Amino acid sequence: MCKRSDFIGGLIIGGLVGAVIGILYAPKSGKETREEIGRKTDELLSKAKEEFDHAVEKSRKAYEAAVGRLKALEETAKEKVEEAEEMVDELAGRGKETLQEGRSRIKKAVEAGVEAFREEQDKAV
Repeated sequence: MCKRSDFIGGLIIGGLVGAVIGILYAPKSGKETREEIGRKTDELLSKAKEEFDHAVEKSRKAYEAAVGRLKALEETAKEKVEEAEEMVDELAGRGKETLQEGRSRIKKAVEAGVEAFREEQDKAV
């Protein structure tokens, strides 16, 4: 954007310098010179407006493209988060199952140990 504004500034300054030099060396009457200056000024303003409009349109398109890419990235990120949540839920479920199985095994082992202890005590008595 800075290069475009530099170009527009250069275009205006160059036009003004050209107009001043034209006035100084023109063998025309004052009225003709003023009319020519008016025409050249209108031309320069028209070119500057066209360049400005072009720059605005280009900026608008770039902005819309960036917004579109950001929306696509946002959607992808949401999908990845959902996938991660599903994996966490699945792993949490597996963890609960494993924990319950471990508790069940420990409970059975303790019960078997208690029963073996009682049997040993009954044999000793």
